[in-house]
Amino acid sequence: MSTAFHEDSSTSVLRRMKEGGFDFAQFHPIEFYAIFPDEERARMAARNFRGESLNAQISAREDGIWHLQISKVMYATHAGIGEFEHDLESIVVPLGGKMDGWGVTQEVKASAMR
Repeated sequence: MSTAFHEDSSTSVLRRMKEGGFDFAQFHPIEFYAIFPDEERARMAARNFRGESLNAQISAREDGIWHLQISKVMYATHAGIGEFEHDLESIVVPLGGKMDGWGVTQEVKASAMR
């Protein structure tokens, strides 16, 4: 049996963020995405994610699919992202939705722009 480490997409993204100088010591708004076949189900999911460090937005895509974006202010850790994705998925999937990844905006320091 192979003991090779299976790298998931979050591990790969976090590694690239580290290589790019991402500040893991700060809180960041992490964006989580899901898609739904209709507005009603997207809104039902969004209602579960409102609060001090959460923001939910839905929008229609040109192809008729509804896009849910959940922004959570948190540390960008593999465990934290994985746990939130799991919680989100437990709401999204029963409503007929599908997870569509996560992302975070990295601030570029002025010295790096020169």
